[in-house]
Amino acid sequence: MSISLQTNVTSLFAQQALAQNASFESNTIEQLTSGYRINSSGDDAAGLAVANQYSANIAELQQGVLNASNGTSILQIIDGGLSNISSILNRLQTLATESASATFAGNRTTLNQEFQSELSEITRQANNIGLAAGGQYNGLNSVFIGGGNNAANGVVTIDLSGSANQVDASGLGIASASVGAGGTELTGNLLRLDAPGALFLAGSGTQDFTFNLYSSNGGAQTVTASVSGGASGLTQSQVLSSLNQQLSSYGISATVDGNGQINFGGGTAFTVTAGAIGAGTGVATAASTATNSGVYEVAGKAVWAGAGSGNTENLEFQNAQGAVTVSLVNNNTPNVASAISQINAKTAALGIYAVLNTAGTGISFQSDSTFQAGSDTAAATFTNLGVQATNTPSSTGTETGNAVAALASITNAISALGLVQGRVGAGENLLNYASQLANSQITNFSAAESAIKDANVAAEAANLSKAQTLQQSSIAALAQANAMPAALLKLLQ
Repeated sequence: MSISLQTNVTSLFAQQALAQNASFESNTIEQLTSGYRINSSGDDAAGLAVANQYSANIAELQQGVLNASNGTSILQIIDGGLSNISSILNRLQTLATESASATFAGNRTTLNQEFQSELSEITRQANNIGLAAGGQYNGLNSVFIGGGNNAANGVVTIDLSGSANQVDASGLGIASASVGAGGTELTGNLLRLDAPGALFLAGSGTQDFTFNLYSSNGGAQTVTASVSGGASGLTQSQVLSSLNQQLSSYGISATVDGNGQINFGGGTAFTVTAGAIGAGTGVATAASTATNSGVYEVAGKAVWAGAGSGNTENLEFQNAQGAVTVSLVNNNTPNVASAISQINAKTAALGIYAVLNTAGTGISFQSDSTFQAGSDTAAATFTNLGVQATNTPSSTGTETGNAVAALASITNAISALGLVQGRVGAGENLLNYASQLANSQITNFSAAESAIKDANVAAEAANLSKAQTLQQSSIAALAQANAMPAALLKLLQ
């Protein structure tokens, strides 16, 4: 290399080294002060792209963990509501068990009032926790957690959809349950008593209910229970009170069923017909009728005819207590009342009673226990010859029938509620497991991002010392290089 006054090549080398060392020192200080190895795209473009993807995954998962926490909180609220509904079902079961006992001496109407209010509370609470029909959470509940290789794998779904997950009274199948005294509805009745504030038989209206009963002397007995509304009319409770005062001595009770209609129940053999409505709104449709469905019953011919003239009809009755034969002789003056007296004289000892049918023209045979009835003559007492069909008691026809049916529906409701609680609990566990995985992924993604993006402080501290030393060396060398042209003057002396 020639020595020149115009171009100090040595100085240029020293300046270049000084610039490189200054940049090295600056980059090292930037990494140490920021904590990052990559502070701009130029530091490591490929590494920055990978690190940014990790950062996005971490942000998604962190929000996913919050989503899981919120979802768990919602499920815990639902779970608490379900536990409360379970407690209410236990109370319903207690009330139903109390009413289902035939020896219960209290007022079943009072029991049923509490029972119905508890049913309403179940529906109210089911609405509050979003598991009534159409409720907020009565569907597929998706919680996005993230971290999956596709969007579907990042979602946890808790299925609380459909009627199987509705925990209101309707969804649990107990909306129509009752523990009130059961009874028989009147066929042909279209009138309801459950309209709020409604008054009946106003304007001094009167309606009679005619009961055909068994008389203690063995004959056919007719009892009329009259309901009078007076000038202002009667409320539902007043109608029931009036009827029960008149009928209680006969073992018959009047109630209002789930359809809002009047019905009559009890272990007494009876048929009943509603009379004409005097004024105002009636208690039941006129001429509507009922045969006690709370007992075993064999229906006689619509119009009793008896055996042919001069003949004898033999009736056979049998139950667990024994069997009797009743011989009815036609003395050319067929009389249904006389036939009833002759029948009851022998069957009453077995607990089987004959009463007039609703039309008052035939005979209805009734008993608390199952029995068999038959005849050796067709088209007389019965339409057909031989053993007759027995109508078994309906579940709602007896005093305890409603409560027994309610117990069965409550048992099913408890089972159904337990399944919903299981699904909610499983949902809580799913979200906890998903949250644990998300936290693990956050840790691992963060470690991977750190390996790419974070500065190695120990190494950069060593680099800083190196950069500072090189910087000082470059400055010293530059000073020497700048002094070289001055040395050339000696050659010109």
